[in-house]
Amino acid sequence: MTLDEIAYNILNLVRGGKSHHDETISLSQIKFNIKYYRAMFLRRDFARNGLVTRHIEQDLGCVKLIKVDASKCCKLPIDCHVMRTEVKIPRTVRFNFEDAITYVGAIDGITRIPMSQSHMVKYLMWDKYTGKNTKAYMIDDYLYLYEPHEIGLVNIRGVFENPEEVSKFDCDDGACYDDTQDFPIPGDMIQAITQGIVQGELGLLASTPSDVELDRHQDNAPSPNIPRPPQGQQQQQE
Repeated sequence: MTLDEIAYNILNLVRGGKSHHDETISLSQIKFNIKYYRAMFLRRDFARNGLVTRHIEQDLGCVKLIKVDASKCCKLPIDCHVMRTEVKIPRTVRFNFEDAITYVGAIDGITRIPMSQSHMVKYLMWDKYTGKNTKAYMIDDYLYLYEPHEIGLVNIRGVFENPEEVSKFDCDDGACYDDTQDFPIPGDMIQAITQGIVQGELGLLASTPSDVELDRHQDNAPSPNIPRPPQGQQQQQE
């Protein structure tokens, strides 16, 4: 089910299937509510079950890396070679004590690069057995690689707060996300999101009648301070 389908379903439930072009409830507002309800429910579900299914995970494709000055990165020595993603990574859903980045690694999608905390990077070189291994870490929404060994591209997957931001990344068949793709959420959560929005944020707006007369005035409750012009005069103004 796409984001548009979920949003239109909520709007039709609120309006009883009778929405109009001059609808006072914005679809953009409904989509915004859907996205932050999704982030909240996914965090709660992970805290309870500790499971990330493929239906909520999104792939950023092959993300390009660029060389950066290591001296500006976690106080690393000048001669430490680090690489950084060329663009910022979309913000992830907040899991327990970690970002919801589910995979960082080679472009084959299976050779994983371990993630490390940024404040621990300066100690990695002293590790006797893995000090020369490639490690990934995040600073300011950029992903960095310690000891990259000439890696120029990485594949990144995760559970992101705003799935639509993934559309900025390119995959083999076009954008990694568009409005025609299924919204990354389990079907069993759609009912809970719909109920929460209809009974919460849209509760007040739902009491506002739609403009079925297409005169940009509330049909059942015209404002006493703004009298309606006669119908013929209104048509001349238009």
